[in-house]
Amino acid sequence: MTTKMNLLPMSERPYEKLLTYGEETLSNSELLAIIIKTGTKEKTALDLARQVMNLSLNAKQNDLRFLQEISINELMKINGIGKVKAIELKAIGEIAKRMSKPINLNKICVKTKADVANLLMQEMRYEKKEVLKLILLNNKNIIQKIIDIATGKDNTLVFDIKQILSEPVKLQIPKIILVHNHPSGNSVPSKEDIQATKKICESCELMGIQLLDHIIIGDGEYHSAI
Repeated sequence: MTTKMNLLPMSERPYEKLLTYGEETLSNSELLAIIIKTGTKEKTALDLARQVMNLSLNAKQNDLRFLQEISINELMKINGIGKVKAIELKAIGEIAKRMSKPINLNKICVKTKADVANLLMQEMRYEKKEVLKLILLNNKNIIQKIIDIATGKDNTLVFDIKQILSEPVKLQIPKIILVHNHPSGNSVPSKEDIQATKKICESCELMGIQLLDHIIIGDGEYHSAI
């Protein structure tokens, strides 16, 4: 049986709990209940939030990152989650994704593969399609810019080497790093990854640009295609 929010002790109501004990004490369901705001005649906002959490494939892990992947239509299948609430929940997922990005790229110096992986892991590990990014660096390996080059379709990532070299040539960038993800979560480079990397490396050498690495991001892991 659903317990109405106003029947809960003050210490268990999300708004009051946050004010009294701080936001870090709230569960993920309680945080979502604050975003959802209102429930229905049968369910409180907290009940709806728990139903949203159950949509996660990793519900037992109590992980909120599924909000970056789930669709608005999937959220709206829950009775009590309309279009506006679904949009608000999706916005939260996107805000979290953007907050994981560094504020000032121009101060980041890349020294190892791990530096690249740590920079882009949270952003890329949950992508449903392959995304190819290009990192532009100066002679001191300090990042100047990160560009999205291509997004895959039907598990295939198609790109033109000219797309990769256009910006570095225009900006007279001496060094670049390529990064793309494997939606399967397995970051081991395929034969196609290795072959494409060799071709790109050869083209870079002709243009006087150094391809430092081609990092493949998986689910919490990464490998180099060089």
